[in-house]
Amino acid sequence: MEIHIVNGPNLNLLGKREPHIYGSQTFEDYFQVLVKAFPKVQLHYFQSNSEGALLDYLHKVGFSCEGIVLNAGAYTHSSVALGDAMAGITSPVIEVHISNVHKREAFRHHSYLSAQAAGIIVGLGLNGYKLAIQHLMDMNTEEPKVV
Repeated sequence: MEIHIVNGPNLNLLGKREPHIYGSQTFEDYFQVLVKAFPKVQLHYFQSNSEGALLDYLHKVGFSCEGIVLNAGAYTHSSVALGDAMAGITSPVIEVHISNVHKREAFRHHSYLSAQAAGIIVGLGLNGYKLAIQHLMDMNTEEPKVV
């Protein structure tokens, strides 16, 4: 099983940026936790601050993997193009947000991605990625596991 984790703008600053909201762990460190937690899954990680690079990556992997975990950062609230890319690929996408966007600024309450997502995880910190991976695994097996 192959799952891609795709992070958008400013998520390269995890561990430094607003630790009271996003925590103090870098995503690279957390990715190693995920690799150990899911040894039977080929996990790939991609991060870009560029909308075009995110689109290109989704187009590249979105027809050949069992799932994508996408935290598009601020592009969630502004990118019709990312929503269109999700609609155009065949791999299921789980939308993840580290913080509870509904407890934040009003512009963060709307997502251009949610209508195309197989599921949405909001406000559970980095653990949201783990839950998204588990859900994608469950989607590809007959017997879902309780996390």
